[in-house]
Amino acid sequence: MGFYVRKSVKAGPFRFNLSKSGVGVSAGVPGFRVGTGPRGNYVHLGRGGVYYRTSLKGPTPHATPAVPSPVHTSSVLMEDVTGATALEMAPTGGGDIVEQLNAAARHFRLGWLVSVVAFILGGAVMPWGPLVWALAAPLCVWLFLRDAAKSKVVLFYDVNDAAASWFDSLVEHWLRLSETKKLWRTVASGQVNTLYQHKTNAGASNLVQRADATAGLAGPKHLATNVAVPSIVVGKTSIHFLPDRILVRDGKTYSDVSYPNVRATGYQARFIESPGHTPRDAVQVDQTWQYVNKKGGPDRRYANNPVLPIMMYGNLELTSSGGLQWKVQSSRTDAAPAVAEVLQRVPKGEVAG
Repeated sequence: MGFYVRKSVKAGPFRFNLSKSGVGVSAGVPGFRVGTGPRGNYVHLGRGGVYYRTSLKGPTPHATPAVPSPVHTSSVLMEDVTGATALEMAPTGGGDIVEQLNAAARHFRLGWLVSVVAFILGGAVMPWGPLVWALAAPLCVWLFLRDAAKSKVVLFYDVNDAAASWFDSLVEHWLRLSETKKLWRTVASGQVNTLYQHKTNAGASNLVQRADATAGLAGPKHLATNVAVPSIVVGKTSIHFLPDRILVRDGKTYSDVSYPNVRATGYQARFIESPGHTPRDAVQVDQTWQYVNKKGGPDRRYANNPVLPIMMYGNLELTSSGGLQWKVQSSRTDAAPAVAEVLQRVPKGEVAG
């Protein structure tokens, strides 16, 4: 299928290879490598459900439709709408991938620390500094390789049948989402309750605060896998879509949610945008003013009353009973709703060990 990236994955000094007999690992330098197998995490999806095999011990690394507006939020009570953090969410996807990812994310890197100490020590014992550096160099190289390995979790997927077709469709639609000119995550929302708030906030019914987001197929930095990973990154938080689960990251903490536990909703909605902030691929459907009268026209009492464009944006909402809550807005009207439609068609299956 088109979403497969490669049959081998590199994590530090180790290269993992997927074959018909399973997952093998080799380590060494070009021209001289040693290997064994199976190693790494292996997930099979297809007819009969999802089957997960964890890593063996060895040299494996631990492994809203109402019209909102972003202006004058100080007069409206804003509530956080980002849901539970990854630390608060209990993993539901099965297997120990989350445990391995958390260990990899929190691994303390010794390579740079030892290198700095060796450099300072060498400078302090001159003229014996070059000897100290020469002796410390192999240790530093080994530590860098060790850090690179322990900071990655290797995960191979073997996907076929309906699961493969579905995930290929998700990746295809995700490419359109990643090409949208602007992507945001809604992080706070507040209801407009008074007439004064309504008139001084361009006639909006509720206000939102947004954070810039980026969409791609790279996946989290602590995961090495052989498939494309549709992802949305917002600062230190991110969400990643794997063939068998959704990963949620908050800083150095990961959790996951199984697809049957997630509700995906997609729709198009009007949004009152700030002047001069209209993305090139967005559609303007109307306009309003910063200060409006009861009839919705411009309030003539304000000399500085800028015209605000009303845009039509695409929206994707992801929620779960466990606290997942992601509201994503795309400047391209069809991008986010198309992803939601694919997520609503996820194949049904059971997880087996």
